[in-house]
Parts: sequence; C-alpha cells; structure tokens
Amino acid sequence: MSRRALLQWPDARLRATADPVDEITDEIRTLWEEMIETMDAMPGVGLAAPQIGVMLQVAVVDASDARNRRIRLANPEILDTSAVMNVHDEASPNLPGVSAKVSRPRGVAVRYMDETGMYVRRDFAGLEATSVQHQIDHLQGRMYFDRLSKVKRDMLLRKARKLQR
Repeated sequence: MSRRALLQWPDARLRATADPVDEITDEIRTLWEEMIETMDAMPGVGLAAPQIGVMLQVAVVDASDARNRRIRLANPEILDTSAVMNVHDEASPNLPGVSAKVSRPRGVAVRYMDETGMYVRRDFAGLEATSVQHQIDHLQGRMYFDRLSKVKRDMLLRKARKLQR
C-alpha cells in the first residue's frame, strides 16, 4: 500500500460534497487501506476520502489507544445524536498547525456500509463519535472550523495563512 497526498486548504474539493458509493469493490477496499496508512502517518484518528482528493463518501476512523479498531465507513449518515455535548480539540491535516475546541454530541448513531457491503447501524461515543462526525462533515464539504463563531473562524484562518507563508 501507499500513503496518499493530502489536499491543502483552500482546495475547492474540500468544500464539495462527495458522491455516494454504490458497492464495495476491491478499489474501495484498497482505498480504505491507503487511507488507514495515511491516517496513521498524520497522526490522526480519522480520514475522509475528499481530504486526499477522492470525491467518494468513504472514511476511516480509529480512535483507539492501541490503533487496532479500524472502522471503514461508506455512505455514513447520522441517525441520532445524544443531547450531551463534548468539547474536543479538533484539527485537520488539510490546514496544518492550527486547531480549535469544537462542541459536538457526545454520542451518535450512524448507519453506514461496511467492508462487506452491508449497511449497519452502530453507536459511537466519546472521541470515536467526534471523529465520525468530523469525517461526515468532510464528506459533506464542511471543515471543523465551520462550527466556530465567525470571529473564532476568522482568527484561526488568519493564523493558518501566517503559518503557510
């Protein structure tokens, strides 16, 4: 396998909605493995295909300490969210050097196609739930900083521009 190159903000593909996957093919399985290798090299706890320029609703998540709970998702959709919110420091390799505290539901129920091509429903909590939500945002053309107030978002993007120089 090989690592994939990450797009850099403000690449327009990071703002585009990814296309759904019709079926799980060998190409999708290979893409998942390359995404896992890329995610592990970042380091990070998740990666969505648009982050590497592949405009498909495909993502991977592994928020485990041992890095041994690889979750492969295609066409994920949030079915339900908890009322309890968690705040995590979020970042993206597409906009390196900056991060922000983002509030998201502590738990989510998600329906997605797994590596066997079957749709499953799974509950996620804590950091795993945050990462799944973060990846679904990427699949819908949203970045984590879109969840910030305008003032905080503008400050973050100004700082990121300075770092890119």
